[in-house]
Amino acid sequence: MQKPKSDNGQIPLALPVEPSISREDLLESPSNQLAVDLVDRWPDWPSNIVILAGPIGSGKTHLARVWAGLSNAEIMLMDELARHPDIAKTHSLVLEDAGNTKLDEEALFHAINQARAHGKFLLITSRSFPSSWAVKLPDLLSRLKLAHIVELQEPDDALLSGLMFKLFADRQLEVSPAVIDYLVNRMERSMEIAGSLVDWLDKEALARHRKINRAMASEALTALGIS
Repeated sequence: MQKPKSDNGQIPLALPVEPSISREDLLESPSNQLAVDLVDRWPDWPSNIVILAGPIGSGKTHLARVWAGLSNAEIMLMDELARHPDIAKTHSLVLEDAGNTKLDEEALFHAINQARAHGKFLLITSRSFPSSWAVKLPDLLSRLKLAHIVELQEPDDALLSGLMFKLFADRQLEVSPAVIDYLVNRMERSMEIAGSLVDWLDKEALARHRKINRAMASEALTALGIS
């Protein structure tokens, strides 16, 4: 398939997009306010073990990465923890996706103990609350009961609209509020879906040499199976 060319005969280039994860770019709304406030209060946390729990697309990973940037924490999936048995002695940690992969209870128990002993922090993300993780180790259960849990809701319209404006701006695209409202009113409540829509529209606008309008937004929803 031949790549489309611009009016001057050159092939348009899709430049890499580097999403910003700084605190200044962290959007706030009632759906994530408690978690944002927690990030802002660090290191004055009620516990050195914090769990962000919420559905897919609620922004757990973004919040965790913002905090990691502020605290210089290491980031890893929960199921990678056992391969780094002493890391919580020297680093605060983001442990992603707890409860959705096989949980090494001994590894998490020791990481929590190390963090408490050495003044480090653990920020754990999960789609569910620890009560549904089927933890069998009594000592780990007791430690998790001391964790501070913050629940995130599905993104509301205000958060999704702000996110899409930001994602388009990151790609130097101007999109009218009417088009964004059209998308937000028809899409799933998910930050991942918002990112997929923006990516599709960016590529199509580049290929067609057209501004993003409502008709193209409708095509994006259909192409991604959202409507």
